[in-house]
Amino acid sequence: MIKVLVADDQGLVRGGFRAILAGHPDIEVVAGAGTGTEAVRLAAATGADVALVDVRMPEMDGIEATRRITASGGGCHVLILTTFDIDEHVYDAFRAGAAGFLLKTVSPEDLVSAVRAVKDGDALLSPAITRRLIERFVTAPEPTNDHRLETLTDRELEVLRLIAQGLSNTEIAAALFVSHGTVKTHVGRILTKLSLRDRVQAVVLSYETGLIRPGETSS
Repeated sequence: MIKVLVADDQGLVRGGFRAILAGHPDIEVVAGAGTGTEAVRLAAATGADVALVDVRMPEMDGIEATRRITASGGGCHVLILTTFDIDEHVYDAFRAGAAGFLLKTVSPEDLVSAVRAVKDGDALLSPAITRRLIERFVTAPEPTNDHRLETLTDRELEVLRLIAQGLSNTEIAAALFVSHGTVKTHVGRILTKLSLRDRVQAVVLSYETGLIRPGETSS
C-alpha cells in the first residue's frame, strides 16, 4: 500500500486529488495539509511514502517543506505541484530533494502513474525534461569538486553522463550495446555510491560538478 500525503492550501485541489487516488486499491491518502508546516508534520506523523506538495504554501513554502521532509530520513518522496509548466522554483525544488513535479492539471492516469513511479524510486520527469529545466535556470555554473565522483568506474561515469544528457535506460542500453538490466544495475550503483535519491538528483549533480554543461547533448 502506497501512503500519500496531499499538501495544498486549496481544499478543492486536495479533495480532487484524494478522490482520484482513492479509486486505486494500492494507494491510500493518509492525510491532507493546508500549510507547509502542516505538511512537514504530517509527513512524519503518518509515515507517508509520497507527498504531493504545492510549491506555493502559506507559513512555509513547498521548497522548504520539501527540504525538511526529505532531510528527515523518513523515506518520503516529494512531488511538487505547480500551476505552470516551467516554474522558476522547479530547480530549487530539485535541489531540495524533490523527485519531480506535476502540473495541477495532470490527468488522473498520469497522477496515479507518478505516485507509483516515485514510490519505486524513479524520477517522475523524463531526463530530457529535467535537462531542459536545468538548462533554463542554470547557466554554466562554476563546477564544484565532489570526490564522490571518484568512486565511480569509467563505465558508471559514462552512464551518468548519458543520464544527464537526457537518455532513458532503454536509450542508454542501445548507445552502449548492453542490456536494459545492465543499465539499471549501473544506475542503481551510481545512486548508491553518490548517496542520491533518484535520477533527478543525479542530473543536478552532473551539472553542478561540471561533468556535463548546459547545452551539451548526446551524440
